Amino acid sequence: MNLPNKLTVLRVIMVPIFIAAYLKEMYFIALIVFALASFTDLLDGKIARKHNLVTNFGKIMDPLADKILVYSALCLFLQFGYIKAWMLIVILAREFAIAGMRTVAASEGRVLAAGMSGKIKTVLQMVGVCVMLLGMAVPQNKNILIIGSFIFLASVIMTIYSGCEYIIKNKDVFSM
Repeated sequence: MNLPNKLTVLRVIMVPIFIAAYLKEMYFIALIVFALASFTDLLDGKIARKHNLVTNFGKIMDPLADKILVYSALCLFLQFGYIKAWMLIVILAREFAIAGMRTVAASEGRVLAAGMSGKIKTVLQMVGVCVMLLGMAVPQNKNILIIGSFIFLASVIMTIYSGCEYIIKNKDVFSM
């Protein structure tokens, strides 16, 4: 297994550690774990492309690891009232729609590439989660949570935009 794939696996392994720290209200530890896991996403892609180490495992597991990491945080945030249910529903609906389109395209031997807006969406989600965790770690400064909420709202808007862009760009998948 090459280094980028090991980093992807490490990101998945870090999820239960993040969850445990969050549930024990060790928000600063949860923030560090989440931030490090998020950084592995940036790192594994750069290494894989630079050294031509792109694999089918990485193509499948890298985006899945991102979703496991981010959606774990969002489920925890929902459970404890830091985000609204409709936000998570919008995010999941977009992901299910895109996954369905990719499945249909793959059955026809076609790969649907991720667009820049999807990457921006992921970065906004990860940054939003980090800022929200920082706000929980420093409860005396409510402004941090407010800023995190705005970043997260921006990520929801980007989720809608990137989903629409992806569907429009690949609308021919619906006629396959």
